[in-house]
Amino acid sequence: MKMETVKDRAAPAVLGTVEGVVAQPVIETDRFVMRPPRLSDAGLLNMYASDSRVARNSRSLPHPMPPGATEAFVARALKPETREKVWILDGSAHGLSEVLGVISLKPLDRDQCEVAFWVAPSFWGTGLARTALKALVEANPLGAKTLFAEIFQDNQASARVVTAAGFDYIGDAETYSVARGGQVPTWTYLRKL
Repeated sequence: MKMETVKDRAAPAVLGTVEGVVAQPVIETDRFVMRPPRLSDAGLLNMYASDSRVARNSRSLPHPMPPGATEAFVARALKPETREKVWILDGSAHGLSEVLGVISLKPLDRDQCEVAFWVAPSFWGTGLARTALKALVEANPLGAKTLFAEIFQDNQASARVVTAAGFDYIGDAETYSVARGGQVPTWTYLRKL
């Protein structure tokens, strides 16, 4: 795990952050790196997140994607005070796309975090989400004692990803999906670290 600083990024002057401040770790896998977002990611992120299949499996992605939403997401993720940490799955060093998907950790109370992820549809079924989640669990960059994941009940693929990473099913719930415009039944999973 390597720590990426603001000066490691492509356009530090645009970020408006003090150079040399550690943003978050870069997590390396054998297929891609998980790194903090860059302003240059907005185009590919918008293209993938605008796909209705991605948005429908997310709580917070709208569909259709409004103008400027992706840029606002990247800007929020780059703010030092933002508690939720976002990583871009970047396969460029391995001959893949610079943006393959996104994984994030949202701190909760009592050393707990909630994990969320999505992979671009063109990479579904390739094991990228499984690799990313296992790497994030192993790195445990926020020092969590417990991780949670909430998966829509009609998203069997993501349920397999979290169980393969050692998460245990703990119950049913429901949550609001912006893209679906309503409550969606979910499965909740937990992983003790």
